[in-house]
Amino acid sequence: MAAVSSSKPRPTAGADAVIVGAGLSGLTVALALAEAGLSCIVVDRMDPRDARVYRNDIRTTAISLSSRRMLTALGAWQAVADEAEPILDIRVSDAGSRRDLHYDHATVGDEPMGHIVDNGALKASLLACIARHGDRIAFADPGSASALSVTASRASLTLEDGRVLSAPLVIAADGRLSRVRALAGIRHTTTDYGQTAIVDTISHTESHLNTAHERFQPGGPLALLPLSGNRSALVWSERSAVAERIARLDDAAFSAALEERFGDSLGTLTPVGPRRTYPLSLVVAESSIADRVALVGDAAHAIHPIAGQGFNLGLRDVAALAEVLADSARLGLDIGAATVLRDYQRRRRFDVMTLVASTDGLNRLFSNDIGPIKAVRRLGLSVVERVPPLKRAAIRHAMGTLGTLPRLLRGEPV
Repeated sequence: MAAVSSSKPRPTAGADAVIVGAGLSGLTVALALAEAGLSCIVVDRMDPRDARVYRNDIRTTAISLSSRRMLTALGAWQAVADEAEPILDIRVSDAGSRRDLHYDHATVGDEPMGHIVDNGALKASLLACIARHGDRIAFADPGSASALSVTASRASLTLEDGRVLSAPLVIAADGRLSRVRALAGIRHTTTDYGQTAIVDTISHTESHLNTAHERFQPGGPLALLPLSGNRSALVWSERSAVAERIARLDDAAFSAALEERFGDSLGTLTPVGPRRTYPLSLVVAESSIADRVALVGDAAHAIHPIAGQGFNLGLRDVAALAEVLADSARLGLDIGAATVLRDYQRRRRFDVMTLVASTDGLNRLFSNDIGPIKAVRRLGLSVVERVPPLKRAAIRHAMGTLGTLPRLLRGEPV
């Protein structure tokens, strides 16, 4: 049994997995495993149950239709449903062009394409659900991993204070700078985009009509995502030096710069903050598994926010891993065995590589002001707009409903 604080509830029959990282992906993994009857110990550098940790997170997250179905099946969506703002339409445009690509949810059904939800509210909901699984989910006292050793039947993670957490499987959900990934010897590639994302909340005098906007600029994409009332979440990617200057502007100058790039379709734009900046890079692990180790979320792949799919991609990891582990456990198999983990990687490889390539390619294609390239990309947007099968496929991709989905993404129990 792994060592945990005696003041915390502990799984009654020993831990099936150690989860490193208690962000949104890590907490969702823990909840999914508990729903499947598996036990786990969660460790992070900070205690995720400290409200100060998640209340200071001003970011919002785009939740696709399939991700919303998954969170509903896990019981975590219900508490944020009233606050989450639906996305009914998406408009994609290129700076300087009067035409746009319009995705309408009614093209493929009655449900919204997705929702925008506050990170802090979603984390609080996940923690409330986890609290109901005290017999299967334990939180170790905060700590950082310093060593990893693997035997024929277990993986042991040593923390910097000397504690050892041991289980048949270690799941790395510790982000793009994953320490577990490094300890497991999994190599990765990092591409610095030279861009920084400015994140803010914007009020506007006109209704957003539940439409998400993505405007491609030479310095990077600018997205306005609908929030409750006449507000939108801003994710504005720019060349890093430019982004830092823009982020330091006072509100009036910031509004002027934003309106210059976005236009007046939403009326007067006013930042209501707080404002943050995040440097952007692409991080891709060469493998999502090692001996008794599985990577999920940003530990496996941290992509550009151009399509708002980063967390949804991580949830697809979680859904696939939970299904593979649950099915293996029900057959009495070792959930950390190489054959089980290879099945997980096989299920995820194509989806991950496809989205990594498409987001990276889109950012490179649109983040420039080269005349011939501008002509090609505008032609591409026009073709998608005018060819219904292409448009429907693109909408379903944004909704996360293309292809064969794990049970959780279909809204079914794991």
